[in-house]
Amino acid sequence: MTQIPIVTLTLNPALDMSTEVPHLVPDEKLRCADPVLDPGGGGLNVSRAVMALGGESLALVALGGLTGDRLAGLIRNEGVPFLAMTAPGETRQSLTVTEKATGRQYRFMLPGPKWAAADQERVFTLLRASARTGAFSVISGSQPPGVPTDFPARLARAMPGLMVIVDTSGPALIEAVTHPIPGLEVLRMDGYEAEQLAGRSLSAREDSVGFAAELVARGVAKTVILARGADGSVLANAQERLFCSAAKVRVVSTIGAGDSFVAGYVLARARGADEAGALAMATASASAAVTTPATDLCRLEDVMQLLPQCRVSPL
Repeated sequence: MTQIPIVTLTLNPALDMSTEVPHLVPDEKLRCADPVLDPGGGGLNVSRAVMALGGESLALVALGGLTGDRLAGLIRNEGVPFLAMTAPGETRQSLTVTEKATGRQYRFMLPGPKWAAADQERVFTLLRASARTGAFSVISGSQPPGVPTDFPARLARAMPGLMVIVDTSGPALIEAVTHPIPGLEVLRMDGYEAEQLAGRSLSAREDSVGFAAELVARGVAKTVILARGADGSVLANAQERLFCSAAKVRVVSTIGAGDSFVAGYVLARARGADEAGALAMATASASAAVTTPATDLCRLEDVMQLLPQCRVSPL
C-alpha cells in the first residue's frame, strides 16, 4: 500500500525497563520479576507503532553513551528504520513497576542529558539532510533539559514543505498554544492539558470540541485533537467537528496509548484517509494499546478487531 513518507523525531528517548512486584512496601528489598526492555520515547514509539500497523517511517533519534548503544540495538532488533544523532550525554532510562496486588503502575522517568546550543544545531543539520518535501513529520515526547520551550516551533520552521504533527506537553505545549507555530498541521493533547489551557472544565464532548475549534480559529493548528480518555477523542478543523468513541476494552496499561494514537492517525493520513477515517484508526490504535502490558504498543490484529467499535460522529 502506497503512503506519504513519515519522519519522527525523538530528542529524549529512553531505555524503558518494566517489571512487577507483588506489593510495593517502603524500606524493604522488593524482589522483582524478570525485566522487559523496550526502546522508548514519543517519536520513537510512534515509529514502532507505525511499523506494527504495517506502515513505514524513519525515526530520527538522539543517542548517547552505553545506554544509547543498547537502545540502538533494541531498535535494530525490532526492524525500525532509524538515523541516530549524537546526544550530549548518556541516554536516559525509565522504570515502570506494576504492583500485582492492585494493578497500579508506578513510572520513574530520568531527565536525560542537558543540551547546549551546539547540540541543538546538530538536530537541524540532520533534519535538512533527511526531510522530504510533502512528508509528515511527527514531533512527539518530552524535551531534553536545556532545550528552549519554543524548540518545536524552531523545528517546524526548519522543515518547510512538511506536514508537521506536534504531540507534546508542559511548557512546550503552552508555548505552542500561546505563540502558534505557522502552518502547523496537527496539534494533539490530552484532556487534562486541554482543561489547564482552557482554564475551565471540559467535561462534555461539546466542551472539548469547542475548545479545539477555538484553537483552530486562533491559528494554533489546522487540526486540533483532544483526547478524552476512555470516552474517546474529539477533532476540530476549519470544516469539521468530530467525535470518535473509544472501544470498550479491559485496560491493562495506559503506557503508549497516546503514541499509538498518533501512529494510527498519521499512518491513515499518509495513506490518504480523510479526517474521520484517520480519527477512527487512531482511536482504535489507542484502544488496542491499553490492552497490552507495560510498555507494549498496539498490535495490528487488535486494532482491526476494535476498529468497528470506534465510531465517528459529527458534533
